[in-house]
Amino acid sequence: MVKLQTRKTIIYRAAKPKMFKSIVISILSWLLTSAVFSIFALGQANSQIPYKSSEMAEKEGVPVLMLHLPEWESVRSQAKFARDASSLKAILGDRSVIDLIDFQAGAEAATATYPAGKLLIVEFPTPQASIESDFDFAALVANSDASTVYRRIGNYNAFVFDASDTAAANALLDQVKYQKQVQWLGKNPFLISPERAFVLQTSDLFFATVMIVVIGIGFSIGGGLLAGFMFYRLRAQRRASMATFTDAGGMTRLNLDGFTPDIMPERLLGE
Repeated sequence: MVKLQTRKTIIYRAAKPKMFKSIVISILSWLLTSAVFSIFALGQANSQIPYKSSEMAEKEGVPVLMLHLPEWESVRSQAKFARDASSLKAILGDRSVIDLIDFQAGAEAATATYPAGKLLIVEFPTPQASIESDFDFAALVANSDASTVYRRIGNYNAFVFDASDTAAANALLDQVKYQKQVQWLGKNPFLISPERAFVLQTSDLFFATVMIVVIGIGFSIGGGLLAGFMFYRLRAQRRASMATFTDAGGMTRLNLDGFTPDIMPERLLGE
């Protein structure tokens, strides 16, 4: 009986590490399976996002730039969005204008087909980039492509490709509106005309100059009066502290008022 009990004890102690090892393996397997499923679900969710834009419309679920296409609801099914040159060339074909768009700087493009032609709207992240590209676009269209109508609208650079009617293409560009609002951190510098701003600035400068001069004169007069009053008070106190006062200046004079001290006999000249 003693040996059997000892054997059971040995078997139990040997089986305990195996049980712990199996629990650890089960936990690690569960964690690995959960991580794999999470990565798969995240990748599937990202693949379901049709657009990646810096500014999305929450209600429509599309970039805001696409909403500025004319008659958006009617062209929604065939409208396209691009953030690189290769994607845009796959939509519009290999056009020389596309090579001038700096997508590396964050430019975005939206395009749709209309009866007047293929409309392309390009938005740059800054007005400076849009202005710099405007010269290149205008020069290229004017010199090489007569079937393309180009116009800069706000911060948009808009094109109409394969336009058979210039008037219809311009009418289509007239429907493109740059509706974003610009909020100034301070006062809007364009709220008043430049002439009015010059008049206001000049009048403010003149008023400030006059006020400084008047304040300086006031301080000068006030300082002079204060200094004179203090000097007068000091002289009055000094005179009040004197026992006697004479205006003879140390000269010999008649002692009519009794203020001149008597001449000592020893200082008198003898006969």
